Amino acid sequence: MSDKIIFATGNEGKMKEIRLILADLGAEILSLKDAGIDMEIAEDGKTFEENAVIKAKAVMKATRALVLADDSGLEIDYLHGEPGVYSARYLGEDTSYRIKNQNLIDRLEGVPEEERTARFVCVIAAAFPDGRVLTARGTIEGIIGYEERGEGGFGYDPIFWLPEYGCSTAELTMEKKNELSHRGKALRAIKKELEREGIR
Repeated sequence: MSDKIIFATGNEGKMKEIRLILADLGAEILSLKDAGIDMEIAEDGKTFEENAVIKAKAVMKATRALVLADDSGLEIDYLHGEPGVYSARYLGEDTSYRIKNQNLIDRLEGVPEEERTARFVCVIAAAFPDGRVLTARGTIEGIIGYEERGEGGFGYDPIFWLPEYGCSTAELTMEKKNELSHRGKALRAIKKELEREGIR
C-alpha cells in the first residue's frame, strides 16, 4: 500500500530508533532531509497529541505521502509537568542539553527522591493522504537523577533515572532503550495500527 513513509523529523538520533523499530514494515522510512523537505512548522498545540498531528498533517499536505510525526517531552511532577510540550524549546531551542539538564537538576535541589517522579511521553501521529489521522501514545516512568549519567541517548536521557534498572536511559543499550522507551512503545503501537491498514 505504501512503499515509503516520511517521518517528520530532522533528528538523526530519533531516526536511528525509528528505523530499528519500523524496519520490518517493509516500507522505506525517510526523514525530512531524506525526502528533501525543508519547511517550518509552527508547533503551537497545547498537548503532545496536537503538536504531533499538526506536524504530520503539514508534511502530508506538502508531499501527499503517508507521514508520521512525533511530539515528545519530559514531564516532571514536582515542576507541575514542566518542561512538557516545551521540552525541546526549554531555555531556548539552541541551548545545549547539558545546560538544560543542569538547570532541571538545580531546580530540584533538596527535593527528596520520592518527589522527583517524572515521565517521558511520546505521541506519534500518522497522517494518511486521504485525510485520516491516527495517534498512539507511549510513556516511561522514572525519576530525575542528581547528575548526568551515561553517554548514550540524547536530550534529557542522562538525567532520567530508572530505579528498577539502576541506571539512566542514557546508560541503556539501544536494544533495551527501544524496548522500554516512550518512543519505542508509541512506535510499536502505531506500527500495529499501520499493519491493520495493510502496511506491512
